[in-house]
Amino acid sequence: MSTAPTATTAENANLTDGFHVLVQSLLKNHLDRMYGVIGIPVTDVARIAQAKGIRYIGLRHESDAGNAAAAEGFITGKPGVYLTVSAPGFMNGLIPLKEATENGWPVIMLSGSSSRELIDMGEGDYEGMDQLNFAKPFSKAAYRVDKIEDIPLVVARAIRAACSGRPGGVYIDLPGDTLGQTIAQDVAESLLYEVNDPAPAQIPAPSVIEGAMELLASAKKPLIYIGKGAAYAQCEDEVRQFVESTGAPYLAMSMAKGVLPDDHPQNAASARGMTMREADVVVLLGARLNWMLNFGKGKHWNENVKFIQVDIDPTEIDNSRYIAAPVVGDLKSTVGLFNDYLAAHPYKADPAWLEAIQADSAKNNARFSGAETADTVPMTHYNALGAIKKVTDANHDVYIANEGANALDDCRDIIDMYLPRHRLDCGTWGVMGVGLPYAIGAAATTGKPVISIHGDSAFGFDGMEVETICRYNLPVTVVVLNNGGIYRGDFKNLGTDGDPSPLTLSACAHYEKLMEAFGGTGYYATTPAEVEKYVAEGVASGKPTMVCCELSIHAGKESGHITYLNPQPVTGPLVGNEQEDLAEHRENGKLVD
Repeated sequence: MSTAPTATTAENANLTDGFHVLVQSLLKNHLDRMYGVIGIPVTDVARIAQAKGIRYIGLRHESDAGNAAAAEGFITGKPGVYLTVSAPGFMNGLIPLKEATENGWPVIMLSGSSSRELIDMGEGDYEGMDQLNFAKPFSKAAYRVDKIEDIPLVVARAIRAACSGRPGGVYIDLPGDTLGQTIAQDVAESLLYEVNDPAPAQIPAPSVIEGAMELLASAKKPLIYIGKGAAYAQCEDEVRQFVESTGAPYLAMSMAKGVLPDDHPQNAASARGMTMREADVVVLLGARLNWMLNFGKGKHWNENVKFIQVDIDPTEIDNSRYIAAPVVGDLKSTVGLFNDYLAAHPYKADPAWLEAIQADSAKNNARFSGAETADTVPMTHYNALGAIKKVTDANHDVYIANEGANALDDCRDIIDMYLPRHRLDCGTWGVMGVGLPYAIGAAATTGKPVISIHGDSAFGFDGMEVETICRYNLPVTVVVLNNGGIYRGDFKNLGTDGDPSPLTLSACAHYEKLMEAFGGTGYYATTPAEVEKYVAEGVASGKPTMVCCELSIHAGKESGHITYLNPQPVTGPLVGNEQEDLAEHRENGKLVD
């Protein structure tokens, strides 16, 4: 078994080692936060990073460290950085690396690894694994650094790869032998440099802009679809000008909520179904025609719809259907050029189109607003989230982290967002286990209050990070909506062994006690008034808090792409045809992402 090196002491003041050069390279590029789970051979990376001014946040699982770093990347546009140990720790870190790449968020994973000669010969080193080749399919780029002199270069290349084009996850493999190498301090300093323009603008040709805007001008019923790519691109000013100058209705993907405030008069979210079925020209701004938009075809869309698609990645064009006007470029530059063109060639959508959408929205909102404001006890997802909405409506600069099934779907519908990059959720893959690490990343990055909203099942994926929130005294209020199970808590065991159903969890759990165990404040809420009071207190305190909300075990429904026989109707406050009405609202309103 190899012996991992330790950081060089100050025996020779003229020498430095790989640990220090790595930290100096990160600081040279203003990467001043690091998330991780440490151990040999990277323990001293974290120690030295902390000593040199990088804020190190130690989480309880490598996946959570990666997701916290990815949240920082989304919010700031700079790569978040996370650190793992070798082999099993590395494998845990691959999950968020792939998630970040699928989401288009910049992140850099640093991982210690075994000595090359032992791995290449297959001699069975402690936690031995050819990590570089495992990382390649899960990342946008992957590098291994074998010489101390190359550490500044590999950091620079990782930053450029993570940020340029469509952002993504980058892996850096750090063999213990490399970290233990030494070099003259003055030589190391001469090798350090800051990356110049890591995400250069990509500007479409004038003819491409003209073609796209001519197609838009032909629209009788235009629609603008804003994706999380627009949120990441920090082009909210350009998008607002474009939307308002055209007078077209818009829809926002889940994490694009807040690029324009959800109360904007052109927001068609409450009439989503009608808008998509009737729109004849759709402008996609950083939104992908993947499963979340039904691949741009089928019953949800006008059969004759034409798309103008703006994306920085040319391989996204024609991904699932023909695109009439492809525009490959960065969103900030491209939408700015759209605005310049429209200033010279004004176009305004027929006001009757927006008025029809607003009328349909008002009708839908009136039909279902009662579910959000009801005093029904036990609570449903609707009135529990409606109570939280009262808090967020009064505190716009609060970040929302969100995961679950019903907890995700209904939160996305009910809670409005007013500022860009303030909502982080399950994203392109629809994964669980991201809520608390996203909350940690958002709180550590911004210092602003975060409300992290989970279903009881989703909370179980990363619940131990409550301790991390308390250890770093982060301004996070965790909310668990407990209906006793996955989707609902009242499913039956179809067998005879007497065990709970595969979808059943503990309906009587007091999750808030976990927060109290680590020194935070816990609340147990049984009414909407209590939810509003306790969440407001948590946000105002700026301290770690948790609100466990007791919901009816009948609250909820199966969600996602699920087909099953003999579905059980949801029982509870919705009666008669309201079940069908609600299903139609979810289809036609703003719930489907």
